[in-house]
Amino acid sequence: LLAACRTEVPPRFVNEIDHYEGLGISISKDNGQTWSKVTKLYDWGRHHVSIIVMPNGDLVMSYVVRKGYVDAPDGYPQFGLEAVVSRDHGQTWDLDHRYILATWKGTVLGGSSWWSGPFSSSSVLLPDGAILTAYGNGYQPHELSSFIALDPPDHDAQRRVVMPMFSTQGMAELEPLIRSRAAAILDELPVGETFDFVDRVSVELTSQMLATLFDFPFEARRLLPEASDIILAPTGEGAVFRTNEDRQAALRPYFETFVGLWEARKTAPGNDLLSLLAGDPLTRKDGQMFGYMGNVVLLTVAGSDTTRHSITGALLAFQDNPDAYDRLRAAPSLLDSAVPEIIRWQSPVAHMRRTATRDVELGGKTIRKGDKVIMWYVSGNRDQEVIADPDRFVIDRTRPRQHVAFGFGIHRCVGNRLAEMQLKVVWEEILRRFKRIEVVAPPRRLTSNFVKGYETLPVRILP
Repeated sequence: LLAACRTEVPPRFVNEIDHYEGLGISISKDNGQTWSKVTKLYDWGRHHVSIIVMPNGDLVMSYVVRKGYVDAPDGYPQFGLEAVVSRDHGQTWDLDHRYILATWKGTVLGGSSWWSGPFSSSSVLLPDGAILTAYGNGYQPHELSSFIALDPPDHDAQRRVVMPMFSTQGMAELEPLIRSRAAAILDELPVGETFDFVDRVSVELTSQMLATLFDFPFEARRLLPEASDIILAPTGEGAVFRTNEDRQAALRPYFETFVGLWEARKTAPGNDLLSLLAGDPLTRKDGQMFGYMGNVVLLTVAGSDTTRHSITGALLAFQDNPDAYDRLRAAPSLLDSAVPEIIRWQSPVAHMRRTATRDVELGGKTIRKGDKVIMWYVSGNRDQEVIADPDRFVIDRTRPRQHVAFGFGIHRCVGNRLAEMQLKVVWEEILRRFKRIEVVAPPRRLTSNFVKGYETLPVRILP
């Protein structure tokens, strides 16, 4: 076993910050029972280590250089990412042949202030023998965040990039495709046999639609809802993923596919969301390694969860309110009000967090500027002071869109009209075909405190 560790700050830097800590190596030959004395590789300024084993047994160690480079001509500090190799299982390291993987400048001048800069690195060995190294070169939210986490004007500029896909014309062009795919999915369902409605209908329709929006490989479309579930899954003992590293490993096929597609769309764009993002400098984020993935992840999760969980939630609502289903079969035009009621009833996104920009009194409580505030959409959608009989499923409400399931204000869901259209189309096609779909066992719910969703729902179509 080999471990890399920080070493103490040298005496001459003892009053400085941890940029000055060094880098050492310790080896255990008895499964971690005892460890060798730390061998110091660098006295100061290099740490945040990642080590991988190559197929030939060599070790490659990457690390961040937080102190030690000469300042840039303009006086700003310089940082870097380096790698060195050991060919004897970590006993010695070839420090005379360092590979400089990247360099960058800090954003604050002078002294030992905490420069916006390096904080981590991580390397993995890819199947083709190449090494992928990711690193952090500063907390720069306006460059790296998805637009849901930005304020104007950055938010508005980035959101505007994807709006053409969700325009009136865009919706009109998508509607026939959604209908034909929904019809094909429903026509393949078995009658009189138990099957999983989530898998066969909700997930399948949503993954097909997302693959179309991104022009994602259709045969790999299930990576999209699967990635959404992985991103939202909790970590810890007893959870699906014990650590965040486990979660990242599970997301690898998703990220690898999108990186390849992104590079292709930058030079050969199409008529899809990924091409829109890759074609605009605001969302392309040149110079920020994988910075664009924030918006890709946002659109994957948002495009998956609202629709598929509301489709399933609607079936559960109709199971408890069979008269509503019968009324819709008799008068399908009621879907215009039933669809937003389904979304309110399900409230697939339970909450969102925002930061208060000023002091305010709300409900007899004081919220201070800078306080982090949770907005419980699921609670707002049951607010009896605003919504009449909020705990009843009512498909003909006078004001059916009086809900906050899509958020509110500038952050209102960019794809809300697409979500409503998918719901309307799939339920029009279901109502046209089936007298009743019977739930035969309770659903298994998604393990999440953020999304109200379903993993399985056993059902049977009555002949």
